[in-house]
Amino acid sequence: MSGRKLGLGVVGLGRGFTLMLPTFVRDSRFELVAAATPGAEARAAFQRDFGGRAYPDASALFDDPAVEAVYVASPHQFHCEHVCAAAAAGRHVLVDKPLAITVEEGERMVEAADRAGVQLIVGPSHGFDAPVRKAREIIASGRYGKLGMIHALNYTDFLYRPRRPEELDTSRGGGVVYSQAVHQVDVARLLGGGMVESVRAITGNWDPARPTEGAYSALLTFAGGAFASLTYSGYGRFDSDVFMDWYGELGRRKDPTDHARARKALGVGLSAEEETARKRARNYGHVDSARFIDAPLPDAHEHFGVVIASCANADLRLKADGVEIHADDHREYVALPAPVIPRVEVMDELYNAVVDGRTPLHSGAWGLASLEAAAAIISSNRQGRDVVMTRQVPVTETF
Repeated sequence: MSGRKLGLGVVGLGRGFTLMLPTFVRDSRFELVAAATPGAEARAAFQRDFGGRAYPDASALFDDPAVEAVYVASPHQFHCEHVCAAAAAGRHVLVDKPLAITVEEGERMVEAADRAGVQLIVGPSHGFDAPVRKAREIIASGRYGKLGMIHALNYTDFLYRPRRPEELDTSRGGGVVYSQAVHQVDVARLLGGGMVESVRAITGNWDPARPTEGAYSALLTFAGGAFASLTYSGYGRFDSDVFMDWYGELGRRKDPTDHARARKALGVGLSAEEETARKRARNYGHVDSARFIDAPLPDAHEHFGVVIASCANADLRLKADGVEIHADDHREYVALPAPVIPRVEVMDELYNAVVDGRTPLHSGAWGLASLEAAAAIISSNRQGRDVVMTRQVPVTETF
């Protein structure tokens, strides 16, 4: 890595920051200079580990002259407030997915960034994953003819990991649609060219103790005639990583029995406060920082379950370590070496946008389009009809 170093501030030192930390410490183009979070333990850990400034509220961070760009990793319901404030202060923004919890909030965020003349990037999402980008490159080349169908399937234990109350409340951005469908939609939109025309979906809400969407199936149609079927379950029974050679979502080899432990580990009768404490205990500032800072590199790339893209003359199967091509007259495997910096594609987009003025693929407008399609899964289920898209944007970059 070369070029000038960017001063990065972080809003929220919770799970999102914890998962991005191995990326931040390995990418020499960035320096963690400031953080804002209500938790005193996490603030103290940040100052100890990085020597930066740590604030109890985000407004002070946005005024910090050392901060050129901000990673907004606060809970979903605060994204709009924090992104708009960062933009108004002239700071470039990387905001964790989803962009917001309503399309209207997302529009305000995109407008705020445009008005301030700053870059707004939405991620990380699995649309950044190297196998997805390689498959998009193959599709866009036309080598195997026109794309016709995308099938994506993922079964996880998402709903039974420790959750804060709002993470089980759809109106506050909880449930699998806002946290997980955005990933799946992002992958499908990238492969399909970006321009979703309509969404038809049914959701599942089957556990009164976790009163939000835990599953869905959706059919997306694209301009040009392709379509995508998306299926997701977060109910913690079947584990679709069996189809991914037992690579987990973060690209690490996993114990096949881990998935089955989620429900048991959560237990029964926990209060909301106790469950929140369990979630907090897994994050930065509450366990040894070296666990995250010195974490070993992943064994392969991140993924979001089974994805198969069908072109006129071949089916492309995305895996954690490459793309499998099943053509009419041959099979081919395009191997992708494990990353040296996990999630480096996210940082590439941020750095190139801020330093070189390059338009990012996962721009605010792109994130808004993915949010629109994901939110339509809920509205389609409630209305019992197709939902027509109006805010879609095309893929603007080739890889």
